[in-house]
Amino acid sequence: MVNSSPGTIAGPTPAPDAGNLWKRHQWSIVRISSPVVLLVAWQVLSATGLIPQDVLPAPQLIFDAGLQLVRDGKLTEALGVSGVRVLEGLLLGGIIGVVLGVAVGLSRWLEATADPPLQMVRALPHLGLIPLFILWFGIGELPKVLLVALGVSFPLYLNTFSAIRQVDPKLLENADVLGFSLWQRLRIIILPSAAPQVLVGLRQSLAIAWLTLIVAEQINADKGIGFLINNARDFLRIDMIIFCLVVYALLGISTDAIVRVLEHRALRYRE
Repeated sequence: MVNSSPGTIAGPTPAPDAGNLWKRHQWSIVRISSPVVLLVAWQVLSATGLIPQDVLPAPQLIFDAGLQLVRDGKLTEALGVSGVRVLEGLLLGGIIGVVLGVAVGLSRWLEATADPPLQMVRALPHLGLIPLFILWFGIGELPKVLLVALGVSFPLYLNTFSAIRQVDPKLLENADVLGFSLWQRLRIIILPSAAPQVLVGLRQSLAIAWLTLIVAEQINADKGIGFLINNARDFLRIDMIIFCLVVYALLGISTDAIVRVLEHRALRYRE
């Protein structure tokens, strides 16, 4: 119910003018329009010959190359293969990273004994282990999945370990008073408190997973997006190579957006 003073009639709320709309959404408009302006400039410079086609093809040519892959069904098949590789590596590395993070975070003894070797392994460039992985596991799917898992595990391990060590000590003291078991502590106090930082680690791990896959699929791959890139390289199809790289980038952005939605829903109680 709207209160109004005697002798006045409440009128309709005036619509915001264009100036107010611009002030309110100017940065969103700029963020959206800047890539469009860049693509238009790229297309114009390519059409005028200022950007050589054998160095950087025009956006239209790249789009046509992608359309060709879609029509042939090759892109759909490659997306399925690469997606499975990332999913398997993410599940394996994620489970290992979170379990190690929880165990080391809860135990000072494990921190003293297990954390130093883990930090030594983390210091190794995991992509530099590709020759060893090929010698150990062959050139099939296993080394690709294991490389992704290795890259994924450490961000989740570090974030989980750090999050558990930052749990409010007063909550743990209350758990002692209430006689909580270890499982009750994990379920009611530790995991909910650690969830925000663990989700940050998951976003970092997803980025590393796609980066690792790009490199892993360049080596002895017979299917997947990396296989398409290798074929395009053999036939000097720069437009197709760039399109496949754009697909990798879009996959990384999409999976990151999914985790952000999950993060928002999982942590909505904080609002």
